[in-house]
Amino acid sequence: MSLKFKKIAVKIGSNVLTRSDGTLDVTRMSALVDQIAVLHKKGVEIVMISSGAVASGRSVMGISKKMDVVEQRQLFSAVGQAKLINHYWDLFRDQGITVGQVLTTKENFGSRRHYLNQRNCMRVMLENKVIPIVNENDTVSVSELMFTDNDELSGLIASMMDMEALIILSNIDGIYNGSPADPTSKVIRQVEKGQDISDFIQTSKSTFGRGGMLTKTSIARKIADQGIDVYIANGKKENILLQLSDKKTDVVCTQFVASTGEVSSVKKWIAHSEGFAKGEIHVNENAAKALSGDKAVSLLPIGATKIVGEFEKDDIVKIFDLNGKSLGVGKVQYDSDKAREVVGKKNQKPLVHCDYLYLE
Repeated sequence: MSLKFKKIAVKIGSNVLTRSDGTLDVTRMSALVDQIAVLHKKGVEIVMISSGAVASGRSVMGISKKMDVVEQRQLFSAVGQAKLINHYWDLFRDQGITVGQVLTTKENFGSRRHYLNQRNCMRVMLENKVIPIVNENDTVSVSELMFTDNDELSGLIASMMDMEALIILSNIDGIYNGSPADPTSKVIRQVEKGQDISDFIQTSKSTFGRGGMLTKTSIARKIADQGIDVYIANGKKENILLQLSDKKTDVVCTQFVASTGEVSSVKKWIAHSEGFAKGEIHVNENAAKALSGDKAVSLLPIGATKIVGEFEKDDIVKIFDLNGKSLGVGKVQYDSDKAREVVGKKNQKPLVHCDYLYLE
């Protein structure tokens, strides 16, 4: 077996791990664990992002009409996560492999310090041959602070851990050029940077998960732009992970082709920080043109037209052009009061230095 990658993140979706009645598909879990064990023993660093906790808990508890949706999710995930990680522990133990549980929330990615703490924790695990199994901590997450779904979380993890590839396992073969139910539809095998496939994206959500193909595509594009290959593939296919990892095997799936060029660790964090932005900087036409060009440039006060919101130095801010189109996000070098003082002025230090600027 000739391996394509040495470092991969594998996201296993709810629809891969659950049967139609909502119970855990332990047979499928076992098959995936067997494949991950083969790769692990060949020296591949693997981080798993596994859904299935809420669906698992639902199958144990049933549904009570006395609880609201958030309470149900918290209860199901608390019970289901224990059940899920126990299954993984037993399956991997049979392979002689140790796994560790990492529960996280969206807030943990909001500050650079928390971000680095998480990264360091998982690096120590990998260095000691422990496979991290990551999931959102639904017991403490509330709707406005939740990840869109585990696709978003898997993208953050793949980026944070400098993975070479992110494999998103769903219950279909990839993105089709028509309805997956139509026998004439074919899987789009490769998506290059800038290629428009919006006409082919189904907007419906999955049966047991919170997300759909729209989220997968959006995350896949962002991660591929950071130099990480992304594969959307069918997790119910036999030996899918081994086939995707083998240079000699051609697998029916959708690959988002990684961009070339280095992206710094800080920029990777900033790329995913839009949801934590404290304010906005609006810029004039010349600044927008300069930021959108091929050269790395900083955002200078002379190019700014308006500051919106209240923020501190080093907070994340969104950047917009005159028409209100989003240009990107960055870590600001002034607080909001000082930023308003220097708007439109020459010979000032940048509002956002190019090293701390992520442009869409």
